This record gives sequence, C-alpha cells and structure tokens, in this order.
Amino acid sequence: MSTQPESREEAIARLAKGASDLEARTARQISHEAAGQAAAGQAWKIIADLFGGVFVGLAIGFGIDHFAGTTPVGIIGGVLLGFAVSVWMAWRTAQRLMAEAKKHGEPQSVPFDDEEDQGA
Repeated sequence: MSTQPESREEAIARLAKGASDLEARTARQISHEAAGQAAAGQAWKIIADLFGGVFVGLAIGFGIDHFAGTTPVGIIGGVLLGFAVSVWMAWRTAQRLMAEAKKHGEPQSVPFDDEEDQGA
C-alpha cells in the first residue's frame, strides 16, 4: 500500500483547486434582504432630496421676502426653484443607480414570500 509521491505540478494543481473551492465557499454572497435594504436606502435618499430641495427653497424665499419686502414673490419663487433643483438631483441619482445596475448585469429575481398571501 505504498502511494507514489505526487509531482510538483500535481501538488500545485491540487492546492490551487482546494484554494478556489475554499474561496467559493467563503465568498460573501449578498442576501436578498441586504439588497432590499440597500434599495430602500437609495429610495429614502431620493425622497429626502425632493423634500429637502423644496424646504431649502422655501427658506431662501422667505429670507429674500423678509429682507427685500416682496412678500409672496420670494416664497413662491424659492419653492419653485427648490422643487426644480430637487427633481434634478433625484433624476441624477436615479441615472447613477441605473448606470451602476447596468454595470453589474441583469438583476436576479427575488423569490416571493408566499407566507403573507396564505395568512400564515
């Protein structure tokens, strides 16, 4: 029952295969829950951009009205300008996310949770 010693090339190939198997087992896979949380975080960022732009425009318009004495004009102009800037920022964020998604390839489908539909 003597085994022949393996050659250097065989040993290197065996070790490389073992290392790649180990790397595949320990590679961190992003879970569906983490992917959903990341998407929700991006959605909240876009919503915050929309509201923040309107409120900042409102504050700037109020400040202009207070110091210039043009009561409704500054507030209306500030809100409209703030809304336009916030829509532009949301569009830019959405374009960046779409480019990032295209770079990573087609999205994988997320399995549906049938427990909610069955009343469980």
